Amino acid sequence: MRQFTVEEISKAVADILIKASVSFREDQIKVYRAAIGAEEDSNAKWVLKNILANAEAGEKGKLPLCDDTGIPHVFLEIGDEVELPAGFFAAIDEGIAQGLRALPGRPMAVKGNDIQRICQSEGLYDDPGMLMPAPLQLRRLPGKQVKLTVLMYGGGPEIRGKTQRVFHKHSLDVIKCEMIDWAREGSKLLGCLPCVLAFGIGRSNVEAASLSLEAMKDGDFQHQNQLEQEITDEVNKSNVGPLGIGGKTTALGTFIKVGPQRASGVRIISLRVGCCFDPRKATYTWNL
Repeated sequence: MRQFTVEEISKAVADILIKASVSFREDQIKVYRAAIGAEEDSNAKWVLKNILANAEAGEKGKLPLCDDTGIPHVFLEIGDEVELPAGFFAAIDEGIAQGLRALPGRPMAVKGNDIQRICQSEGLYDDPGMLMPAPLQLRRLPGKQVKLTVLMYGGGPEIRGKTQRVFHKHSLDVIKCEMIDWAREGSKLLGCLPCVLAFGIGRSNVEAASLSLEAMKDGDFQHQNQLEQEITDEVNKSNVGPLGIGGKTTALGTFIKVGPQRASGVRIISLRVGCCFDPRKATYTWNL
């Protein structure tokens, strides 16, 4: 396999960041069309149709799906037989910056030292490319492929999420009921509904949050397992509906990733209540 130049790598990363930001995936389009067909409330149906029309316009014009263009979250899967070219990780960072400038991303990188950034006392950078991505997530693959997925995470869902220990009592039902309660609570506060629920279940807060990102990366609306479908169905019984105006479609789907567990009386669960445009994701694969 030929080696890719750092310029080619940066361009590929920029392109998938833009694709994630401006377009719906095929499974996402299908689940919206199904929801429109099943929705009985005329106002809710109107909202769903307009969200889908917004996505169609975004892809056609290469325009961001939402004014909150999001924080890049990068998920990298590297084959065991791969030798990465020199400068590979720097090329990823450069591609993220290029993509944010070309999109363009909303300028929201905060200036200053640690304290100044916390207080936001020095203002914001005008350059969208100054927005740093979240810490890179890394996994191992067999073979010679490298898969890079960019997810664009908006701020609204982040303040509706939750990471906490649950005393499981060796019962899936205990865990499931807690997850449903969290999802109902978060979804009714989100506003930009219908939501997309992503759960990670791990041994620590860091691991559970990382698994929720992986759940969003791998999730497919057309393939919900029994637990995922049960949570989606229970949340939809709340009748909160699109934009909170009522209806059958509060949640489009649920994605769950369960990691290794330890002998303990607790499970650590992390929930992200994604918005109506999530998961904003796209993947590029290199054969190196």
